[in-house]
Amino acid sequence: MPFHNLKMRHFQSLLYFTILATILLTACSSESPVTVESTPVFSTSELSGGETTVFDASSHAFSIPAPNLSPAALEKHLKGDVEFEAVFVTAPAVVNPGLGPIYNNVSCINCHSRDGRGRPPDADEGLVSLLFRLSLPKTEDAMDGKPPIPVPGFGTQLNNRAIVNANPEGKIKIDYTEQTLTTEDGTRVHLRYPNYTLTETYQPLPEEVEVSPRVAPVVFGLGLLEAIPENAILAYADEADADGDGISGKPNFVWNVVEQRYTLGRFGWKANQPTLLQQVAAAYHDDMGITTSLFRTENSAGQPQLTAHSATPEISDEILEVVTFYVQTLAVPARRNVEDPQVEQGEQLFAKAQCASCHVPTLRTGVLAGVPSVSNQTIHPYTDLLLHDMGPDLADNRPDFHANGSEWRTPPLWGIGLVKRVNGHTNFLHDGRARNLMEAILWHGGEAEASRQAVEQMSKTERDALIAFLESL
Repeated sequence: MPFHNLKMRHFQSLLYFTILATILLTACSSESPVTVESTPVFSTSELSGGETTVFDASSHAFSIPAPNLSPAALEKHLKGDVEFEAVFVTAPAVVNPGLGPIYNNVSCINCHSRDGRGRPPDADEGLVSLLFRLSLPKTEDAMDGKPPIPVPGFGTQLNNRAIVNANPEGKIKIDYTEQTLTTEDGTRVHLRYPNYTLTETYQPLPEEVEVSPRVAPVVFGLGLLEAIPENAILAYADEADADGDGISGKPNFVWNVVEQRYTLGRFGWKANQPTLLQQVAAAYHDDMGITTSLFRTENSAGQPQLTAHSATPEISDEILEVVTFYVQTLAVPARRNVEDPQVEQGEQLFAKAQCASCHVPTLRTGVLAGVPSVSNQTIHPYTDLLLHDMGPDLADNRPDFHANGSEWRTPPLWGIGLVKRVNGHTNFLHDGRARNLMEAILWHGGEAEASRQAVEQMSKTERDALIAFLESL
């Protein structure tokens, strides 16, 4: 990471502590009695991340350490920040060796720019923050709860880049088919359906290969999501739709490498990772070809370019730990304009359309070992962390543990109104096909069909209010 960026982040973090210390010292040294207000300065609805919330709506809004970190925890966070931005190179090298031999990117930050959201490439760009999962169809019940079947010679992810003297696995061509949807009041909305073609593969792919695109998600607030008790998440599950509301949230139970058993999935577009430690280790392995103590085999195993491999992990457990701590302790940006009448109307419409049935506004964290800053917090992430059937238009037709080909984990909505400011775009959904929030809403189907229809039937004034509410998050 450029030194001036690190200094800026450190300065922003220290500024919070300095302001607090100044207030306390001033109060203690005052000769006059100090009146303590019982009413908080900010409403609880603004505190999206509880005590980890920051009131920063700048282009750095996703990259600020949680303000309630202790000095020691802040130091650990900043070490993780440096490693998150470390650029890997081909071995042998003095600094950050081990890249590849096949990979998608050279650093964490290159996919998660400013700790934010990725997007599909423009016509003249290569893949930067969009990757593709691969697998073979299951011959048995697709809902057997097992992991995807790797494609021989390719594994479970297409690596489109390679080091010298190695072959990229292939490239992806993307084109779009336009569809037009007309709302109840006659407004025409243009939706684009992506079409993917695998090209220049280093060896032939099976015709039946399953392909699933995934843009890089934001990485702030993840420690809070990890700290939500499992029973609190399962309380929202209703796989058989026993209450008849059309919403049947389902947990994904996935293989936990550390515990060597199946545990609740929370992270990834299909909730296919159980912990942030495993999520981070998998990203190093799958995206950069960097081995860890969790994943010791190169991601090119079984391919001609698999070079002599040492059993020694290419990054240490210490680096894995501090990067995990970094993403666990990034602050959550506060909500904005919460008292604006249009925003208040939009929030009511959001609830009326039953959007909150999946995008649950408020949750309470438990205790996350080693991360007290995210423990016991009331948060507003707008997710239930469960799988929901989103209908055939959004289906990738690729099962992943208990997730079928049309099911996706409910993504958190906090910070969604700042994506354009932080990342310079408004591409949403798992593959970035939606070019704005309204398009994202109108792609919803399956369990969200009734909610989408409710939005279609709104007046333009009501739809504008709904978007104003989402942009306040």
